[in-house]
Amino acid sequence: MTAGLTASEGKRVLLFGASGTIGRAVARALLADGHIVTCFLRPERGADAETGDLVQAGVVCRFGEITDPASIMRDAFAGEPFDAVISCLASRSGVPADAKAIDYQANSDILKAARANVVPQMVLLSAICVQKPRLAFQHAKLAFEEELQASGLSWTIIRPTAFFKSLSGQVDRVMRGKPFLLFGYGELTRCKPISDADLARYIISALSDPSKHYRILPIGGPGPAITSREQGETLFRLAGKEPRFRHVSVASMDRIIALLDSAGRFSKRAAEKAEYARIGRYYATESMLVLNPVTGEYDAEATPEFGEDTLEAHYRNLIREREQSF
Repeated sequence: MTAGLTASEGKRVLLFGASGTIGRAVARALLADGHIVTCFLRPERGADAETGDLVQAGVVCRFGEITDPASIMRDAFAGEPFDAVISCLASRSGVPADAKAIDYQANSDILKAARANVVPQMVLLSAICVQKPRLAFQHAKLAFEEELQASGLSWTIIRPTAFFKSLSGQVDRVMRGKPFLLFGYGELTRCKPISDADLARYIISALSDPSKHYRILPIGGPGPAITSREQGETLFRLAGKEPRFRHVSVASMDRIIALLDSAGRFSKRAAEKAEYARIGRYYATESMLVLNPVTGEYDAEATPEFGEDTLEAHYRNLIREREQSF
């Protein structure tokens, strides 16, 4: 618990996005720090075992439609006083319609309800990739960031680097003896990944730390920035396997995107696939580090670090779990 904070002095916090891995970690961190936590979830989440775990831990769960401003006001806030709102919302697909509905509009509706209910503080989980916006979800996030900053509330915008989960998609490939996929030679990008638990602790620290108020805060995990090739090498070493890599050219991705864009003129599904491909290309070619606005280069040294969890330890745990299931 934060020094000087007792359970009776914990803040009343309304949390959005608690069905995601980061949101659940934030809910647990809030409880551990002595706060009173209410989560707003979609109705279908009511039967989830994870929701049951939150309730058992002491979280109040309310249900409604995140895309309905009336439901946000009626079912989430419910006329009750809160000291702060935390939003960990993020569009699932990143396609333009989803990005507009969740990354911008849902957050905007939450902000309006917070102001109407005289909530003094909002903490927003954003993403470091909005520094160089080229995708629909990035523009949607930036639009809401600007709205939040002009809201009159005490605000904090947190932009994490890569999540452990986003760098774990090839664990099964490696365990099954398949090559690790690399774009180019695997050295186009670097990141300082941060665990769910460490990020959650950083997010909730903004509630009571005045130095984090009215600030946009990039944050990464501990240790040096790591390339995609280094991620693969770590996985092979921990799995006790000889490193094998398969290289995918960025040019081939560009050709795929061009074909999907052409088809997208006549097919909504193709247009969405083109956006997925653009998202993949972006992450394959852009580092998740602080961008120096003067040089236009990513700067690992300027990217703050927080926490104790390492990607290597995360990989080790995943490999142990996979070995037990094989």
